[in-house]
Amino acid sequence: MTESFDVAIVGGGVIGVATADLLAARGARVVLLERGEVASGASYGNAGWISPSHGTPLPAPGVIGQALRWLLDPESPFYVKPRLDLALARWLLGFLRASTAARARATLRANRELILASLERYAKLAGEGLEFGFAPHGLVVACESDDGLAKARHELELIRANGGEGAPLSADELRARVPRVAASLRGGVWFPQDAHLDPARLVRGLAARAAARGASIATGQEVLGFELDGRRIARIVATRGDFRADQVVLAAGAWSPALAAQLGLRVPVQAAKGYSVLVRRPADFADVPVLLSEAKVAVTPLGDALRFAGTLELAGVDLSVNARRVGAILRAVDRFIPGLRAGERLETWRGLRPLTPDDRPILGRPRALANLIVATGHGMSGISMGPISAQLVAELCAGEPPSLPLDPFAPDRFA
Repeated sequence: MTESFDVAIVGGGVIGVATADLLAARGARVVLLERGEVASGASYGNAGWISPSHGTPLPAPGVIGQALRWLLDPESPFYVKPRLDLALARWLLGFLRASTAARARATLRANRELILASLERYAKLAGEGLEFGFAPHGLVVACESDDGLAKARHELELIRANGGEGAPLSADELRARVPRVAASLRGGVWFPQDAHLDPARLVRGLAARAAARGASIATGQEVLGFELDGRRIARIVATRGDFRADQVVLAAGAWSPALAAQLGLRVPVQAAKGYSVLVRRPADFADVPVLLSEAKVAVTPLGDALRFAGTLELAGVDLSVNARRVGAILRAVDRFIPGLRAGERLETWRGLRPLTPDDRPILGRPRALANLIVATGHGMSGISMGPISAQLVAELCAGEPPSLPLDPFAPDRFA
């Protein structure tokens, strides 16, 4: 039997679930198809930051040289596993093309607009009574070298030039905000506009609210393929049934390219594996997240726990755990904030973030299909951009003009 809906959403991460919640609130008949459980992928164990201070995108001047040096080090913050892969080669070429000063500035502005809009919506969600650990307490960037400090302060100037707030921190000022940091650290930056949350609580809470509003949350439903009728998706074939929908939203994260290929579309997303470790939180650690700058490791307070998250590994759709990379995160924590990981280890996690070559999400309708909306490619900013991305998708489904320009994120920009 084939069930019919107004909208079918493929993917149960933050984008898909938030979209289902908004559409159900509008009265649409919605089904969300998730291959595993809600919040079982990249939306589960990430750092949980809403970070308008995220300035320089990954492709930027100087990044290629640094990345080439990191390629020789499997414990580096950014690692590409060597392999013969045409899609990866094309992606890397696109990354190289995006690594100009002009394109980096444009990406910073476009992504920052999304993050600021999401930050407003998170405050609204918290005000509506949704419990997800929303904490608008800012962000500290901690630097262990003069070079790292110079780069952090350059990023601060970029953020200020784009209307943001922040202040440099001397070594003493850094220790005043994060008393446990190593005496050798050189200083840092304070970004007061940032916030953080518990990503799993957020996504599960939104899913529960969407279900209460009438959305069908179908977990354990892996999408196997599609049937087309001209320029429309006529049927979605899944492991436990088929579905028809007037509109289809592809929000499957790192699994989006394989599904899009069945529709004749090229979605240039690479699975960017990240890791996190959860430990008991010391009683004296403040409720402020910290970026260990040179190591690219995030330290996030989550209730009575601390999450250490980091690394970007392009190894394909591969969920194996590389113990060396987990160890690199923990050694960085020891170096920057000695003794912090001494508490009980609660969890080691890995997940695949969907990363585009220009570090912008893909949001909108591809020209080739009339009833498809693509919402993927948010990289390491899925939580930061989640609510506004969902709102834009919901507006497209309803035939309304989007509340923010979608041209910077158009699916066909890679053609």
